[in-house]
Parts: sequence; structure tokens; C-alpha cells
Amino acid sequence: MEALKKIAGVTAAQYVTDGMTIGLGTGSTAYYFVEEIGRRVKEEGLNVLGVTTSSVTTKQAQSLGIPLTSIDNIDSIDLTVDGADEVDQDFNGIKGGGAALLMEKIVATPTKEYIWVVDESKLVKHLGAFKLPVEVVQYGAERLFRVFEKAGYHPAFRQKGGQRLITDMQNYIIDLDLGCIENPQALGQKLDQTVGVVEHGLFNGMVDKVIVAGHDGVQVLSAPKQ
Repeated sequence: MEALKKIAGVTAAQYVTDGMTIGLGTGSTAYYFVEEIGRRVKEEGLNVLGVTTSSVTTKQAQSLGIPLTSIDNIDSIDLTVDGADEVDQDFNGIKGGGAALLMEKIVATPTKEYIWVVDESKLVKHLGAFKLPVEVVQYGAERLFRVFEKAGYHPAFRQKGGQRLITDMQNYIIDLDLGCIENPQALGQKLDQTVGVVEHGLFNGMVDKVIVAGHDGVQVLSAPKQ
């Protein structure tokens, strides 16, 4: 599986050209994309400016000598490459397994071309087998948890080291065990309108290409134009 992830990440790096501002994703597959960009900066003199999606990716990029800037310093990003936890047949996805969904969506929004890199196990008919991460403010989180419980979402606070995980943005994550999400757009809109929810892991209609590494090779799937 690691070999497949590396193939996907390295393939995505081929879309990066000199002078680009690029979004650097978070997660086990995006890791290989960032590594390959670092190699190209060092060995080929590739001239890029990176915007990171988590503190983990920031540390990785800095260790590789990739020049970085803040999202606040730019108006648009040429290309962002990130992973995904699930991708359905309509090119909707669930992200946030690495607890970076808020920063990932902030970076994805001003991006001209958005690419996901995944291994073939991430392709699904319906989203929802992977628990849906919802980032919530700490104040009122217990009440919000009960709201999700009442709605039948089977919520659980994300844990780390025996305590509630706190994201880079100092929020909690509540994972929703939904099983099957029949209508990702409707659920996304409902969560968007829920007070206390900062962001959710449904990335609906955002991606342009999905690079899928499988045992039969690499596929590049293009989403239909919105």
C-alpha cells in the first residue's frame, strides 16, 4: 500500500511547474507528493512557493527546503495536491482523517486546480463508511455532541493520548459514524448551518482530478466540469 501511495504522490508532482504557488496537503499519500517537490527543489532547482495545510506538513516542507508563505499573503493558488479518505462516484470526498480538514479546505478554496492522490481502496460507491470528521469550537461542544446523538449520527470525540484531540486551530473534532451518506450535499449544507461547527470533512464538488494508484497502475480521473 505504501508503494501505491508513493506512486500517486510522485505522479501528482509532475503537474507542478516552475513559478507556481502550490498547496501542500496533509496525510500519508500527500506526504510523498511533498517529498517529491522537495527533491525537485533541491535537485532540479524547481522554483515554487508552498502553502501548507497543517503544522505537520509545515515541518516536513521546511525540512526539505521548500519555500513557504502564509495563506494570508496570497489571493490564489495554482495547484493543490492533497489526500482523501473516501472518494465517491460523483467526485465528492471525505477528508480529515489527519485532523487537518479546516486548513485543508481553506487552502483548497482559492485553488485553480485541485488534485487528490489516493490508493484504489479509497474509491467507494457511497461516502460514509469512513467516519465523517466535524471540527467544532470547544465552547458548547458537549451540547453539540448531544445534538448529533439525537440526530442519529453516532458521534464520538476524536481522542489522542487518552484526551480529546485539539486541532492546529485549537478546536475539537467530533467523528460521525454514518455508515452511508445518501446525499452529501444536503448533509454538508445542514452542517454548514449548525452553530458551533467550524468546518466538516465533506469536500463536495471541489476536486478537479483524482490520481488513483492501484495494482494495475495509475489512473487519472477527471471530474466533470461544474
